[in-house]
Amino acid sequence: MEATAKAMNIRMSARKMRLVIDQIRGQNVNDAYAILQFSKKKASLSIDKVLRSAVANATYKADEAGESLDVDELFVREAYIDEGRTLRRWRARAYGRATPVLKRSSHVTVVVDKRD
Repeated sequence: MEATAKAMNIRMSARKMRLVIDQIRGQNVNDAYAILQFSKKKASLSIDKVLRSAVANATYKADEAGESLDVDELFVREAYIDEGRTLRRWRARAYGRATPVLKRSSHVTVVVDKRD
């Protein structure tokens, strides 16, 4: 039973979030929860939220189809980060100049599936 969850426009750069999502790709869902819970990275909070949403979507889909689904059988089949919109701001510098400040965001996608 495949289920997907997405989170859009999370205010963190994709480069920072990819460090965390690479650790959970292909892992069992319970192992992924443990990795995210004990990670020191701020990105793990957002990714954990999306992973829990994907698992909830899978259980809902199974209930709608009348099937039984054990959460322990799920694993992270796909997990990736795409770059989102970049906010462009300006910072005042010396001699009346301005320097751009790029505030990056990202989109998180997690797909969980049942192991066969």
